Amino acid sequence: MKYYLAPLEGITTYIYRRAYHQHFAPMDKYFTPFLVPHTKKGFSTKEKNDVMPEHSPGMNLVPQIMSNQAESFLHTVEKLKVYGYEEVNLNLGCPSKTVVSKGRGSGFLADPDGLDRFLDEIFKKCDVKISIKTRIGKDDPEEFARLLDIYNQYPVEELIIHPRVQKDFYKNQPNLGAFHDAVEESKIPLCYNGDIFTPESYEEMKREFPQVDTFMLGRGILMNPALLDLIRMREKTDVKKTDVKKTTDIDVTEWKKEETSRKMQSADRYKKEIHAFLEQIKCDYLEVGMGEKNTLFKLKELWAYMGQNAPEAKKALKRIRKSQSMADYDSASREALEDFILF
Repeated sequence: MKYYLAPLEGITTYIYRRAYHQHFAPMDKYFTPFLVPHTKKGFSTKEKNDVMPEHSPGMNLVPQIMSNQAESFLHTVEKLKVYGYEEVNLNLGCPSKTVVSKGRGSGFLADPDGLDRFLDEIFKKCDVKISIKTRIGKDDPEEFARLLDIYNQYPVEELIIHPRVQKDFYKNQPNLGAFHDAVEESKIPLCYNGDIFTPESYEEMKREFPQVDTFMLGRGILMNPALLDLIRMREKTDVKKTDVKKTTDIDVTEWKKEETSRKMQSADRYKKEIHAFLEQIKCDYLEVGMGEKNTLFKLKELWAYMGQNAPEAKKALKRIRKSQSMADYDSASREALEDFILF
């Protein structure tokens, strides 16, 4: 199995990715938040920091580009090649209204003819691998059949599908029927993305799509940075459970006691790891001159996701949201982690 970290604008920066990679199960691929082409010769300082290979040591990093203009896309690819990149990812999935109103991201899906011409030009002229992250349409899942036909015409390295339409944003359930169609009809290697928040939901997707061996994790990792560790632990546990079933002289009650004890020990260990992970992010943002106020904003943004795994820590989470100093934040964060649910 292969696992990817989804790009989320303003959140999964090089500082977040680096801290994650050092503290948790490494991803097979990491993707930068989208780069929007511009006329400058080089990248802005922010963009440069995010794509510099030395800022992502030991990681397989793929820059993501958002554009509906072939010339601009190709110009950005040339700038990325300077840094040694051999693969880029085209963003056709962002549902943001400001992006969609410009015909970019998932807004580009509303113009299949224009998208076809765009892909034709970039694949003719580009000498690096191009993968695509897409939704299944802008307004209606019925749009996906035409889009998939278009994708199948080109040597796409990989097709990462979030099976929602743009207007869904992140509401409603992923359209698994559309992804089944992709499994049946796609000529391109597929990656599933969408609503994998727990090891159980990952297992459900594995059962639903046994042919798929690549999964992208996004909001689930933001909610629980240890999610991939727990998924891999679950896979090892399932093997052991199978062994237990085959062995008649093992006391199942004792097995369950051992399993509960293991989970408790793992929970304590991962809480400490999450604390160290957050500390590294805090220190790294301060070290690059982000300042306490802006660093607090970044940490609060992370807790807006992580807080969903700490429903009993309402007072601590409120203190995090209202904290005006790092000392206040540190105290509230430690308290919230005590009630953080891993399993």
